[in-house]
Amino acid sequence: MDDRLKQLMQELGNAINESLSESDAIAQAIGEIKAAGYDVFLVLEATIGFNKRQEQSEEEEAPPTHGVGHKIVLTHEDQKLLKDMKISLPE
Repeated sequence: MDDRLKQLMQELGNAINESLSESDAIAQAIGEIKAAGYDVFLVLEATIGFNKRQEQSEEEEAPPTHGVGHKIVLTHEDQKLLKDMKISLPE
């Protein structure tokens, strides 16, 4: 993993942390739990995936369209998601 991606991941983690720590709704919910006599331990897990984009030809850079006579270009990840959702497309 390159240093720039590590830096961007750290910035994302900091932004998520800051958002949670500044959330009035979260602070209120934790306060209510503490007021009820409990200690609070909050552990959140996030799964974030990264895929390096490949160089695209000019034809592939055009926004995908659909309908009669048009072709939609699906990435491997798109196809996997559709398969996981049990959605099949005609060839």
